[in-house]
Amino acid sequence: MRYFVDEVTPGSGLEMSGKRKIALVLGGGGARSAYQAGFLRYIGKRIPDLRFSILCGTSAGAINAVHLARHQGSLAESSSDLKKLWSKLTVDQVFEASTFSLASMVTRWGLKLLSGGSSLAPTIRGLVDTNPLRKYLTNETQCLANGKIPGIEENILRGKLDALAITTTDYNSGRSVTWIHGNDAHPWQRTNRSGIETKIRLDHILASCAIPLVFPAVKVEGCWHGDGGVRLTTPLSPAMHLGAEKILAISTRYLPNGTLPPIETEGSYPPPAQVAGVLMNAIFLDSLDYDATNVQRFNKLLEKLPEEDRMGFRPVDMLTARPSEDPGLLAGQFEPELPGPFRFMERGLGTQDSKGSDLLSLLMFQPEYVQALISMGEKDARERADELIPFLQDEPKTVHKS
Repeated sequence: MRYFVDEVTPGSGLEMSGKRKIALVLGGGGARSAYQAGFLRYIGKRIPDLRFSILCGTSAGAINAVHLARHQGSLAESSSDLKKLWSKLTVDQVFEASTFSLASMVTRWGLKLLSGGSSLAPTIRGLVDTNPLRKYLTNETQCLANGKIPGIEENILRGKLDALAITTTDYNSGRSVTWIHGNDAHPWQRTNRSGIETKIRLDHILASCAIPLVFPAVKVEGCWHGDGGVRLTTPLSPAMHLGAEKILAISTRYLPNGTLPPIETEGSYPPPAQVAGVLMNAIFLDSLDYDATNVQRFNKLLEKLPEEDRMGFRPVDMLTARPSEDPGLLAGQFEPELPGPFRFMERGLGTQDSKGSDLLSLLMFQPEYVQALISMGEKDARERADELIPFLQDEPKTVHKS
């Protein structure tokens, strides 16, 4: 699919001749992002030396983007290691899932809500303690004591990577902030969103992954930041600002036949888990589709205009990948395998009475579920190989469907 997109950021290098810059955009979705690892693993097998010039990650997609950005090997090697990273992940490596920890957090929330704003009430920062995730990522990224992640700067200096972009949400200002680590990464300012040049560190990843209310916010450069998907209504824009000429976007949103499910007019009152699932979908999964739709409209409009009247807008070839099966329904199959205390808490939110398991699928860091998503990602990439591989290797000669 050819899109006409945001105006070129000065100095992005788009005016340079030579091979076209390919950007990889990885959206959020909590545990669902294991699907991206499987999809990339197939690409790594087929095109082992492929280089993504620009890597953009939001929420759990930030973990995948940083892994690829820091890895010193080929795509075949980095995608294989990414698969291993997800395969050995468990719930207790993401957050404390013991009875004491969960009961303590729930008690603190209850006391805070009943305190009437008293200064004696306990401070609450999230529903779960994510220190295990910090430890896990510190180990997996070989993070240094100052938070620096080895490999990113080296790959940029060696020309293997042009830019890494991680998006967070500034809870103080409400802005969407994209942190850019790269060569000549010129900052930008738009309504409620900005690009800031920096050196990506562990806190940027943890902040981008901080699911609102569930995971605690993280302090980044003096301000509290949370999940990047909260205010990022245009998830394609960071890649475009950085000069992408091709974009592969891997979503974790399931759309049967590319359409939304039919409207149901009957049913009982939705439990909290179902309402939360809809909210989380709106935050993490819907924006990519909305952004692509808007850009497609620009495409149709600009096609009718001569090039000199396009006001700096430019074309980008784009391919969107998404799960062929519903990760929410898949999560329901593995729910009995969750640790007892966490299973007790999520069932208390009504996951057993919900029509879907969208909320559960975000937090289902269960090895069997993760492995199923990885396998689905590889299968989906294999089934789209006739479209996917030519898109990544050569100049597209046909229109690609998203």
